[in-house]
Amino acid sequence: MGRIQVLDCTLRDGGYCNNWEFGKKNISLIMDALTEANVDIVECGYLTESSKEACSSTKYVSLDGAEQIIPENYAKMAVCMINYGEYPLDRIPAHKKGKIDGIRIAFHKQDLQDAMKYCCDIREKGYQVFVQPMLTLNYSEEEFLQMIELSNEVQPYAVYIVDSFGGMKERELMRLFYMLEHRLAKEIKIGFHSHNNMQLAYSNAKSLISVQTQRNLIIDSSIFGMGRGAGNLNTELLTEHLNECEDASYQLPPLLSVIDRVLNDFYKENYWGYSIANYLSARHNAHPNYARHLEGKSTLTIESMNEIFSIMDENKKANYDSRYIETLYLDYMGARSISDNNFQNFASIIKHNSVLIIAPGISSKEKKEEIQQCAQETKCISIGVNFDYPYLKTDYIFLSNMRRYRELNSDSLSRCISTSNIAVDDVYLKVDYANLLNNVDGVRDNSALMLIKLLISLEAKEIYVAGIDGYSHDRNSNYADRSMSYAPQLELFEVMNRGLASVLNMYAAEIPIHFITSPRYIDVPII
Repeated sequence: MGRIQVLDCTLRDGGYCNNWEFGKKNISLIMDALTEANVDIVECGYLTESSKEACSSTKYVSLDGAEQIIPENYAKMAVCMINYGEYPLDRIPAHKKGKIDGIRIAFHKQDLQDAMKYCCDIREKGYQVFVQPMLTLNYSEEEFLQMIELSNEVQPYAVYIVDSFGGMKERELMRLFYMLEHRLAKEIKIGFHSHNNMQLAYSNAKSLISVQTQRNLIIDSSIFGMGRGAGNLNTELLTEHLNECEDASYQLPPLLSVIDRVLNDFYKENYWGYSIANYLSARHNAHPNYARHLEGKSTLTIESMNEIFSIMDENKKANYDSRYIETLYLDYMGARSISDNNFQNFASIIKHNSVLIIAPGISSKEKKEEIQQCAQETKCISIGVNFDYPYLKTDYIFLSNMRRYRELNSDSLSRCISTSNIAVDDVYLKVDYANLLNNVDGVRDNSALMLIKLLISLEAKEIYVAGIDGYSHDRNSNYADRSMSYAPQLELFEVMNRGLASVLNMYAAEIPIHFITSPRYIDVPII
């Protein structure tokens, strides 16, 4: 059997979870843990010009910066990664023994020829070169064989199978492996880099380890599986398996200690791991950032998310395009028909009258007496937003969210005003979804803002607002009913709060807006 090496990529791939800001002390603790654990190869981070040198970060503008984190008398291999096209060859010095020994070159299929020339030039500078063809599953057999042929000319340290989107099945891994096994020069190692979107990273690694081969293998992993979206293969799981089944001698306690001392805090701040959105992105062979984008939409059901992935342009899946996915989402949401049988009746009710909007923020529960008093004293037309307010039977319920529709009792539907993205016919009124959008990121189709825009168009006299609180990082404190909570990435809450403030102030210039409950996380001087 060939030798199996473990390459830990926590400091590089894990950086997607914290923007590579591990902190100087934490970088040292992680390096020490990996050294004590006897991990064979440590990836120190990215080498890129699109960064500023900082001792707290694992994105480096020079190899000198990366070499600063390598402990004295370090006896293992240390490597950095370069995304092809992000770092000029002339800035890479000749190799110095005992420092960064290897450079991993990640590249897209369309850059194959030029990337291989780049690999060759780096090898001539004295580095061990790792050939990393991203999205390996997207190579045709002919293209993959061409990549192998070019690799044989370069003579790198290793050639990788890269499961960029975490959707590779065992049969696909084995097909690619045996193509490499039979065609790649014997002295070149075969590497495997996986992601865990479909929870296959560990099982695929075990399958590869069990192959009877004289070839030396490298398997990538990260401590605690730290990595973008669903994360990576866990170093602690991989090394334990190799200890038990391959008579290896990795030490687990240092890895467990650094999880407790360092990585748990990052995990709490920016969760990585399995999610349905990440599963769907892998199932459709799409970039995981698309999953992240759609996961931040509280309006989408899982079925709807799957439908959006299924209509994506194949040519758009590999490289994330935020404008494309937002346009696709909005087009999908606005595709269904409207039903305006009661529109004139509703318009006549709203025109020149006061309206009370009750959104589901936690203040709508805490200030229920004030809300009830407002409804009684002002004789407002009352409208709940995406829920049937339990402390006052509102005249109407405005719905733009299929999940919230499913939660309503059937006897509430006769007073529901839904947007056209919801596939229902048994409501009082359906209005055009697309016409109620705004142009501000994070809140383009916020339900409360859509309702306010509708009321402005119908010439309401004034609007009283309750329960629009903004969003706290403590997800459990955002809604009166905790079952309504959802879990987008925390930074989205900041975008949403800024968006709410911007649009509310804009609408306040068109219609008087009075707040019955004070917004908690948004800056709205119109209270």
